[in-house]
Amino acid sequence: MSTPIESPSLLHEAITAARDPDWSQDWARLSVEHETLYDYASAVDHAQHIACLRPLTDQGQTLLQFEMDVRPAPAQHSVRRDAHGNSRAYFALNAPHHELRVVARSQVLVRRRHASLDPTQSLSCAALRDHLTYRAKAPFEPASEFLFASPFVPLHADLKRYAEVSLRPDRPVAEAAIDLMRRIHTDFEYAPASTDISTPVIEVLRQRKGVCQDFAHLMIACLRSCGLAARYVSGYLLTRPPPGQAPLVGADASHAWLSLWVPGLSPDGQDDWLDLDPTNNCVPALHHVRVAQGRDFGDVTPLRGVIRGGGEHTLVVRVTTRLLDESAQSGG
Repeated sequence: MSTPIESPSLLHEAITAARDPDWSQDWARLSVEHETLYDYASAVDHAQHIACLRPLTDQGQTLLQFEMDVRPAPAQHSVRRDAHGNSRAYFALNAPHHELRVVARSQVLVRRRHASLDPTQSLSCAALRDHLTYRAKAPFEPASEFLFASPFVPLHADLKRYAEVSLRPDRPVAEAAIDLMRRIHTDFEYAPASTDISTPVIEVLRQRKGVCQDFAHLMIACLRSCGLAARYVSGYLLTRPPPGQAPLVGADASHAWLSLWVPGLSPDGQDDWLDLDPTNNCVPALHHVRVAQGRDFGDVTPLRGVIRGGGEHTLVVRVTTRLLDESAQSGG
C-alpha cells in the first residue's frame, strides 16, 4: 500500500483565479509526477529519509494539489518548513526492504512574473553591492544570507574575473546579470554525464561544460564573487514546448536555475528576486515550476537519507511535466 505523506486540498482562491479570462495569457496550470526508485542488492534494515519535493506557493505560483506516496509504508512521518521556506517531509522505515519507491504528484498554477521587466531600469551593480555591504548597526537585509560561499558555491578570483566582463560597476544589475547568463549559455556546453555533484565549480569553469546544476552553481558563484546576492532554485520544466519553440534543455528531469536579488524589481517589494536560467538562456515565466530554494543544491536535495544495510543499489528517477490548460501558449 502507498502512504500519502501530504495531500492538501485544492485552493479555492487559485481555482477562481485560474478561471478568470483576464489570466488567459498570464498563467499556466501544470502537473508534475516525480518518481524515485531505489533497488538495493541486500535488505535495508532501517532507513530515515528527507524529501524536498513539494512545490512552493508564493507570488509566482500557487500549489493546487500535492500528494507523495512512499512504498513500503513508513512507520513514521512528519512535515515541516525549513529556514528557506521549503517544505520537507521526514519519514522512517523500520521494516527490512529491498526497494524504496517515492512518487510525488503536483498540480501548480504558474504565473507570468515580471512581465513588464525593463532590465535597464534596475540599480547599478555598484549601488547594489554598496547596499549589501555590511555596516554596523544597519538594519538586517535577509537577502544578505545569499552573499557568501556555501558548500557547492565557492568564491574565487577566476569566477570574479569571468563575471566582471558583464557586471560592470555602472551597469544596471538586471541587464548585467542577463548578459552574464547569455555568456554562460554561449560559452559552456550542456553535456550530460560530463560532471557529477562532486565536480567543483572551478573545474566546470575550466572545462566549459556541465549540466543545469553546474550552470546554476557557476552563475551563483560568479554573482556572489562580485558582491551580489543569489540563491539556487530547484524545480521542473514543461516537457512540451509552445508551438514553434524548441524543447528546453533539461526537460523530463529535475531542473536547476537561480534567482538574483534586485530590490525594486516589483512595485510592492514582495517579488524582488529575478529568476534566471543559464542552461536555456531565459528568464523563467510559465514553463518553470519552482520546488525549493536555498544556498545551493545541498539545501534542496530532492531525496536523501541514512540507511542501515542495502549494500550496492541502483537509482532511477523519472519526471513528467504536462500542461493542463491550453490557454497558456507563450512564455519561457
